[in-house]
Amino acid sequence: MSDDKNKDKKKDKNKDKNEDKKELRITLVRSTIGALKLHKRTVQALGLKKTNSCVTRKDNPATRGQINQIRHLIKVEEV
Repeated sequence: MSDDKNKDKKKDKNKDKNEDKKELRITLVRSTIGALKLHKRTVQALGLKKTNSCVTRKDNPATRGQINQIRHLIKVEEV
C-alpha cells in the first residue's frame, strides 16, 4: 500500500518539474557559409538546416550552451 502512495508522489513531483520547463524557438537567421566548422556542427546538432529554418527545443543548460556558441547566427524566442 505505502509503495503505491510513494510512486504517486514521485509522479506528481515529476509533473511539476516538467511544467516549469520552458521551450525555446530557435531560428537560423544567418548562413553558415564561412563559419567555423564547430559552429556548423552545432547548427546541425540543433536540427537547423537552411536559413530561416526553425526548431523548438527544451530550455536546459545544454541547449543554452549551444545557443551561446552560435548566438551570432540565430534568433531565440521563448515559447
